[in-house]
Amino acid sequence: MRVVLRSQQLFLVLTTVLALLAGCGFQLRGSYSLPFDSIYLAMPDYSVVGADLKRAVRSSGTTRLALTASDAQAIFQPGQEYRDRIILSVSGTGRVSELRLRYLYTYRVIDAQGRDLAAPGTIELVRDLTYDDSNVLAKQQEETLLWRDMENDLVHQLMRRLAAAKPPPAAGE
Repeated sequence: MRVVLRSQQLFLVLTTVLALLAGCGFQLRGSYSLPFDSIYLAMPDYSVVGADLKRAVRSSGTTRLALTASDAQAIFQPGQEYRDRIILSVSGTGRVSELRLRYLYTYRVIDAQGRDLAAPGTIELVRDLTYDDSNVLAKQQEETLLWRDMENDLVHQLMRRLAAAKPPPAAGE
């Protein structure tokens, strides 16, 4: 009898949690639906962000990647990419104990006539890490992982902003 009562209570608690979770608007992040039929990414082939952004656009399923800017409905133009390491604090012996990694990225999305489809934007990403001279290799690897995480975050933010851009006007407008 006691086992049945506990399973009913567990079921009731689980149902309540699922109902609350569904009611709060939570949903898994799916692929982004871009308002363009085609987009040209004016990024160099060796760019890690460019490769990840191309992969994300392909996975959207609704927008094709154009090979040239003249074939595209929208053109993504990266601006400046700025990476910086800022010392936040030093120990009593003058050694670095905290660093801030700052990643600044500017971009524009235009149509074939050069009109902005989205306001020119800047994305700034910041990560802090503690530093320890006794674990130099581990801290270098952690820094590399944080830079890679910021690149992934940048691609997700760019895709969200591209999805929110206004579609280009039709040919007759």
